[in-house]
Amino acid sequence: MGRPFTVDDLEFMPDDGNVYELIDGVLFVSPQPGRRHQRALWRLGELLDDACPEDLVVLWPPYVVRMSCDTELRPDLQVAWEVDVEDETVLDAPELVVEIVDPSTTINDLNNKKVAYARMGVPHYWVLDPTRPSLLAYRLDGGSYQRMARVCAEEPFETDDPFPVRVVLAELLGRRSGGQEPQS
Repeated sequence: MGRPFTVDDLEFMPDDGNVYELIDGVLFVSPQPGRRHQRALWRLGELLDDACPEDLVVLWPPYVVRMSCDTELRPDLQVAWEVDVEDETVLDAPELVVEIVDPSTTINDLNNKKVAYARMGVPHYWVLDPTRPSLLAYRLDGGSYQRMARVCAEEPFETDDPFPVRVVLAELLGRRSGGQEPQS
């Protein structure tokens, strides 16, 4: 058995379009996101950017969260304090992380990453499924996440924490959100 991976090893990963992340020295490889995923990412990113206070910033890849030499994650979206961002790295726990799931990432996003973000101290974790469509919103409580909301399609999700925002998936994702649009 070889040694655990470190963030320095990520520099030597192939430029093949895959997403490379580390959790406790274990390498996770995901395929490049498809069109539906990208559409949800940009629309939710714009919505969050319009709502967040000026001392917070909405970031998407290539920005990463690096909490140690053996853990680096690339959230689909994150809202971090401006002072914690250096180059393309967030050096302290962001206020909010959003993962947009697809069939190849669901298990990792709902298990491994969720635990890693809780250990990092990320106060808010959302999981958006643009295929169904649904949104799970979690809040960190005592070292683990407690679900604060699960909304589908036209149900509004309104929160003041970490800042006031209202998300209605049907409006956000548009008419094709529940259809069989190909995952290119």
